[in-house]
Amino acid sequence: MSHASGSQHRANEFATAWQPGIELEERTRLAALGAQRGSAKSLSADLAPRFEPFEWVALGYLAISSVLIVIFAGNLAHPLRLLSVQVLVALLIVALCRAEANVWSPIATSPIAGGERTARIVRPTLAQRFWHFWRHWYPHLFFLFCFEELGALVHLVSPRWQDAKLIAFDHWLTGVHPAIWLEQFATPGRNEFMQFAYMTYFVYLLVLGGILYYREDWRGYWSVMTYSAVGYAIGYVIAIFFPVESPWFAMASSWRGELHGGPFTAAVNFIEHYGRVRGAAFPSQHVAGSFAVLWGAWRHRRWLFWVMLPLVLCMCASTVWGRYHYVADIFGGIVTGTLGYVIGKWLMKRQEAVYGRQLKVETRGFSLVRP
Repeated sequence: MSHASGSQHRANEFATAWQPGIELEERTRLAALGAQRGSAKSLSADLAPRFEPFEWVALGYLAISSVLIVIFAGNLAHPLRLLSVQVLVALLIVALCRAEANVWSPIATSPIAGGERTARIVRPTLAQRFWHFWRHWYPHLFFLFCFEELGALVHLVSPRWQDAKLIAFDHWLTGVHPAIWLEQFATPGRNEFMQFAYMTYFVYLLVLGGILYYREDWRGYWSVMTYSAVGYAIGYVIAIFFPVESPWFAMASSWRGELHGGPFTAAVNFIEHYGRVRGAAFPSQHVAGSFAVLWGAWRHRRWLFWVMLPLVLCMCASTVWGRYHYVADIFGGIVTGTLGYVIGKWLMKRQEAVYGRQLKVETRGFSLVRP
């Protein structure tokens, strides 16, 4: 494929509203069908309700947590405020999806002999690119919102911390208290390396998502977001029913001193000081999110899996070294992150099958003309 044809192919791919498992020609015919039905608004009305699996998971989590807020409102200081925020976030998700659908009309159609219509792909406008970008990247902000909100939800169901159970489990498993035992090996250099490994968590999803977005692999992109959403959602619900505050708080009297290091240590301390959530330690959302992305890399960009694997393993160790998690939290995060991948992959395949059946019925009598 020549450079010119390759660039045109990427432009054509970007110009179509991605639906899982639907090839370019089929998606174009679906858009042409909407145009034949009346106007670009008809097309938007057809596409707007079709959320990605990510949206269904996100809205499902908001629904479950909202129901729990209503049921256990007596355990909260401001239940109505939390419930209002939940509703607002859900409405913003729906509004963003509709906004992109309303401007995303890159298909021009014209009649030809025999009653058939042709569909022509045109380049997206700046407004279309703007909404397309935010439709794809808002999940990162959603994950951050949900994690920070857990600070207010950790005692929604149970008023007591459950750290004693995990401390006992770690001691049974290892014969020591791991975070305390590791303190004997602490040096500024080792602390700095571990804090660097801990910070790599924040770039895993950005890197894999960025690569898939740049390559315009929309199916791969939403697949990875769905894996992450399912893994996080499972972990969030567990954290609500099983509140754990982490060794940082529960074992604070056992430390001989702070962990000193260099710029990475200082950066982590800054983040922990201003963004720390007291609770939601089990399962580790760091580990769950990292493993969801790791499995996503295995499926969609195998070379990146091998680059990320040693970093993810070091990151897991750093959560105990830095006193943020118990060993049990790591196991819990691995399980929930892997479940996120398995369930998320099933959701993507299920939506592919549904859209595939719809296209066979709806896209008859159209032909595609490429510019």
